Amino acid sequence: MEGHDNVHFMRLLSDESIGSSLSSDSCEYYQTEIFDQLPSIQAIRLQQNAKGLLGEPEAYQGGPEPAEIRNGHLSRGPKDKASTQPLRNLVVCIQGKRDARDRRKMQISNIGFWESWKRSQSINRKRVWVQMGGALSGLLPWRHTLHAIEGRFGVGVKAYFVFLRYLVFLNLLHCALMLSFILGPTTFYGRSNSSKPLRFGGNDSFLDFFLGSGYLDRSPVFFGFYTRGSLNLPCLNTPLLYLAGILTILLLSLIMVVRRTIVGYKHTWMLGKRYSMNVSYKIFCGWDFTIQDPASATLKHSFIRNDLKLFLEEQSFSLRAAQRTLGQRVRLYLLRFIFNLLVLSLLAGAFYLIYFATTTSQKESEHHWLVSLFLQYLPPITITFVNLFLPHIFRKISSFEDYSFTMQVNATLVRSIFLKLASLGIYLFFVFTTTEHDRCLENRFGREMYKLSIFNFLATFYSAFLVDYPRKLVQEKYPSSLLARLSGKQRFLIPFNVLDLVYSQTVSWVGVYYCPLLPLIGTVMLMATFYIKKFTLLRCCAAEQRMFRASSSSVLFHFMLLLGLLMAAATLSYNFYLQEVTADINMSSCGPFGNGETVFNVTGVCVASLPRPAQTALRYLSSEAFALPLILAEVIILTSYVSRGRANQKAIERLKDMLVMSSSDKRFLVKQHATMLRRQRNTHRVHPPAIQEDPPNTYPK
Repeated sequence: MEGHDNVHFMRLLSDESIGSSLSSDSCEYYQTEIFDQLPSIQAIRLQQNAKGLLGEPEAYQGGPEPAEIRNGHLSRGPKDKASTQPLRNLVVCIQGKRDARDRRKMQISNIGFWESWKRSQSINRKRVWVQMGGALSGLLPWRHTLHAIEGRFGVGVKAYFVFLRYLVFLNLLHCALMLSFILGPTTFYGRSNSSKPLRFGGNDSFLDFFLGSGYLDRSPVFFGFYTRGSLNLPCLNTPLLYLAGILTILLLSLIMVVRRTIVGYKHTWMLGKRYSMNVSYKIFCGWDFTIQDPASATLKHSFIRNDLKLFLEEQSFSLRAAQRTLGQRVRLYLLRFIFNLLVLSLLAGAFYLIYFATTTSQKESEHHWLVSLFLQYLPPITITFVNLFLPHIFRKISSFEDYSFTMQVNATLVRSIFLKLASLGIYLFFVFTTTEHDRCLENRFGREMYKLSIFNFLATFYSAFLVDYPRKLVQEKYPSSLLARLSGKQRFLIPFNVLDLVYSQTVSWVGVYYCPLLPLIGTVMLMATFYIKKFTLLRCCAAEQRMFRASSSSVLFHFMLLLGLLMAAATLSYNFYLQEVTADINMSSCGPFGNGETVFNVTGVCVASLPRPAQTALRYLSSEAFALPLILAEVIILTSYVSRGRANQKAIERLKDMLVMSSSDKRFLVKQHATMLRRQRNTHRVHPPAIQEDPPNTYPK
């Protein structure tokens, strides 16, 4: 028994259990009979027999060498990493951490002074970086607010506010780029001599700030303000800086959104259907015992409860879906087909309504200023109300299609984002095709995007303080009234709020070329939207009874942003095409590309001023001959990523098998230990009579 206890200690706590080399003690343990009977060793032996890879039996002694071959390269990295990482990150018990600390002290005493100093400095640097990371994470805005929202309303609602904060950071980056490329050079080098000074007076009025006309039309808000100044070099002038600023904004937005989408998808793929949540871990190991504040304890309790509710909801739906018969599935698919036809009909009606509103607003006639203001805002009003009511209808339709709650949310999101982006695209198409020639057509498009942004924010503001808050007051003061019963409890509908954010950001991207200060306006409105939505959530809404997983929905959020960015790029490309086609008739006579200049003319002059090798390289990069090596490079990169993904998937499957075999080994060892205890008890029951026959003087005194 003493030998067995010693072996047990060496198996669990020694460095040899995770090392890549075998010590004498571990070899003695590996050669024991119980190690040969472990399920993991039996499985390895069966695989080797099947593949015909067994070598000399004397060399392996029951399978220890294949175990090392299997773990040789995998164990060296974790061992070296575990020897330098903080003790708090080690996945061992308190006694194991103490033993690891003692072993590190012994190692330091056995090595030289220089090696010891380098190791201590490395540990100190890591501690400093960890403390700096914690301090920087504490500086993130609204961190405590997001923690409180997560505890009360779940991770899904928190994902909305995290997404909103991400958009604020993105727009702040856009503002910095605008200041560097556009506003800074224009302020420093001035404008053209023919430009009039910016003054408020004459026919200007307060309504100009809502319509984008008059004073605001002549301000730096719109495209026409930025004209050529004293900076007029061939490759360094106002038009090229303006174009470079817009393209940099779109390119950086593309990189950031694609990166967030890929990272979120990878996380969802790893923790999705291939990952089975251990409920016992959530219950017994999910609590943070360092919590001392009662409010924090309540938030943590709510978070664990919401997570378990989500898991039980998904398991219940999976069980119900698995029990469907063939007839039930056929009826369900037929019902979904009919509902999809209904959705398409509603979308077609919405597009016709937007077309009618656009054509009506462009008819010029003498009206009262209030009627004229209403007609100017008729397309934004129509788009906003269509986007307000149809998603609720889509939500009701998805509830009848027998999807899981997360799938219902995602289906509503997909249909609603198609409605919002398609309605915006239809509106832009009607504006491009039905607008007559204007002195500054870009300012006209910029005013339309400006009005869409302003009205979208006004709709959010009035919806919170004129609809949601009065409804909550009625429910609190008159809970038994008919109006309170009909309205019911308010819920924070995540799909519709996310759609508003995606729609506003898409409008900002589409209009940034025509309205350069739109990112700054969008930043202010997003920050105000955060506090408005926070007030609506904490004061007016009740917690959702049915939860959904936020990871997959977060990927969908960024994918919808990507669609909006592609729409902005398509709109800008179409505008450049119109400039090239209508350059002869001087379509635009304002802004940096005035006086018949286009993007292609300005860039052509810059390329012509470069040295001949640079011109040859640029022409080759823009020719069809460069398409073949570009496609080949993309194929090679995609192939490498696909191969790496498949290799990682195989590694994940092998690690999962190792976890399963590890649990089997533990059960086997527990069973063997129980068997040995029973044998020991039986031995003690048999030997007492023989012990009583010994004379008393045989025992030492």
